[in-house]
Order: sequence, then C-alpha cells, then structure tokens
Amino acid sequence: MKRVVVTGLGALTPIGNTLKEYSEGLKNGVSGANIITRFDATQFKTQFACEVKDFDPTTLIHRREVRRMDIFTQFAIFVAEEAIQDSGIDLEQLDMDSVGVIWGSGIGGLNVLEENVAAHALGNGTPRYNPFMIPKMIPDIAPGMISIRYGFRGPNYATVSACASSTNAILASMDAIRMGRSKMIVTGGSEAVTSQTGIGGFNAMKALSTRNDDYKTASRPFDVDRDGFVLGEGAACLILEEYEHAKKRGAKIYAEVMGGGMTADAHHMTAPHPDGLGAKSVMKLALADAKMNPDEINYVNVHGTSTPLGDVAESKAIKDVFGEHAYNLNISSTKSMTGHLLGAAGAVEAVAGILAIKEGFIPPTINHFTDDPEIDNKLDFTFNTAQEKPVKAMLSNTFGFGGHNASIIFKKL
Repeated sequence: MKRVVVTGLGALTPIGNTLKEYSEGLKNGVSGANIITRFDATQFKTQFACEVKDFDPTTLIHRREVRRMDIFTQFAIFVAEEAIQDSGIDLEQLDMDSVGVIWGSGIGGLNVLEENVAAHALGNGTPRYNPFMIPKMIPDIAPGMISIRYGFRGPNYATVSACASSTNAILASMDAIRMGRSKMIVTGGSEAVTSQTGIGGFNAMKALSTRNDDYKTASRPFDVDRDGFVLGEGAACLILEEYEHAKKRGAKIYAEVMGGGMTADAHHMTAPHPDGLGAKSVMKLALADAKMNPDEINYVNVHGTSTPLGDVAESKAIKDVFGEHAYNLNISSTKSMTGHLLGAAGAVEAVAGILAIKEGFIPPTINHFTDDPEIDNKLDFTFNTAQEKPVKAMLSNTFGFGGHNASIIFKKL
C-alpha cells in the first residue's frame, strides 16, 4: 500500500481562528467557553458554549455565496483555504481528477433548518421555504462546495457518524490514497450547531454542563465534578498526500498517517459501554493497522468529553490496551479548551496531535480541580499545564452517539 502523509493544515476553533492561533491557544491552556452570542440563551439550562469568535465569512467568500451557505460550510471553506495555502500546492500543476474531498459533519446545516421552520411557523399558513434550504442543510454540501471552489474532481462525499464523523473522513481519505485511487485528499470536518435547537436538544438529553456561574471551567474531563460537555463549533482541514507525490514536489511534511480503526459498541443509543469494550477494540485495531506496538505511542488525545460515564470508560480502555505502558503515556483532552465540536472534533483534535508532533509539546487537560476515585489518577492526564516534550507518535480517539468509534495514529516522519 502507498504511504500517506500530512502536508497542509487549517484550523478555525473557539481558541484560535487560524492554525497558528490554535497552536498558541493549546500551548497556553485557553478556555474557549463564553456566554452564547448567536441567540438569547437566558431561558435555557445551559447559557454558554465554545463559539468561534470574530468570524467574518465575507473576508474570503462573496456575500452572494455566503447567503447560499450554512455557517458549517463557511467554516469548511475557510479551513480548506488555509490548509491548501499551507501545503504549498500549485493548483495549476495538479491532476484535478486525482484530488478528492472527503469531509465529516455530524449534523450539517441545523441553523438553516431552524431558521426555515421558524419562519414558516410564524407565517400565515402558506408554506414558504428558502429554495436553498435543502442544499444548505445537507452535510455533503461542504465537500461539494470545496470541490466547486477549487476544481477537485476526485472522490467527493461526507461521512456522518456523530462525533466520530471527521475521524472517519480522515480514515477514508487515508484508504483512498493507500489504495492508489487518489494522490491527494482534502479532508477534515466542520460543525456549527450553537443554536436554540442544538442547545435545547442536548439540554433535554442532560448531556451539557449547566455550570452557568463558572462557564470558563465547565469542561472538566476526568474531574470528579464534571457535569457534561460544553458545546463547541468550528472546523479543521488536513491535506493528505501520497508520500512519493509529496516528496517529488518538495512538500513540507507534518507527519505520516500510520493507520486507524473503526468499531461499534453495539450497546446503547448514547451511552458508552461501561467497560469501554468498543474503545478498547478500536485502539487495538488502529495499532494493528499501523503495524505498531503500544509502546511506540507516547501521546493519546482522548475523546474525553467531560461526561460522567464516558471519561471512566475511556480511561479503563486505555489501561487495557496499553498495559503498564499506559503510565508512560501523556494523555489529554483538548475538549477542555475547545469544547466538544461534535462531527468536527476528530479533525480538530487530529490537528492538535499533529501540532504536538511537529512542535514538541503536549496540550493540557485544563480545569482539573479534584481527582475522581473511579479513574486511575496515576495516569498522566497532563492536567492544567502544557508540557514541552518530543512526540514520536500519537493516537486520537473519537466516539459518537450510536456507538461509533474511530481511532487514528500519526507518527513523526
């Protein structure tokens, strides 16, 4: 099989609107949480989220086109542009038939759906919907719009697997290149559901933190007082490229994509298996696919959502998979800073791991105050402060509603 490398990155997150800003936010342990600005949330149980700040789509996209895109697609265009520029690709020299776009989004255009339903509900009974509602709403419109913008004619589709969506997109891209079907794939994920429907729906599930009086520290992975996740939004993009193709054009290489795994819990609609069986098996599959031993990994970016059940199950799974080496690992949940970006989480966290490899640091798990007796706190969760440390290889976990599990491994070249 062909080797696959990462040659470009882009990021638009609650703690930084560019790749460089995101890296600095990770190193400094910044919390992206704040009071919701997209709508009046005072009547909701949760009144805060990790929103993208100061985002103006018209700096890159024409106003006419902005009106034809949900914000999750606008986010996708922005990070794709940054990653393409970062990769040094000469678009005029590319075989466009060999370049694809595979993108992840768990929900897609929830905002546009909400707006249209609300407008109809307040009308005189005559249905009047925006003609762009459906194409703005569907998750696969994001890769479609990226391909239209740049002329990429290779494989083009979206992966939808809840919070594992963009990890699945990256894995599908890896496989397309490995098998020789494509030379390059623009991949990643975007999500933007900080809306009344998004907050209200997750509140009804009791999934969100309600720490309105201390929202900056509300995302508390592995802390005994965690009370749910903090909703995040944003996007990240990776340019995956066949190694020889990248080498031939003199591309800078961030890391090699070594392998990944996908499993199902087959257990519950929203809760993880209490013993982390799905999480355990997906990490084992990722290691086997990468042809790596557990002791070759020295950093794990965990799913770590700050939910009571999930954090316990994942910590058990890590101990089972890595054995005694688990105590040599650095582990961290960057969701403590960015919040949970749902379908975009895998891409945003993969970029965090790749930055860790490239720049030699471990992002922290911030907002830790009190150990949880159900979690082995001899494990190094990199609490509260980033560490300067060489990262040779990292594994990133993402687990979604429906029992979807995906893990991916990146290695320093």
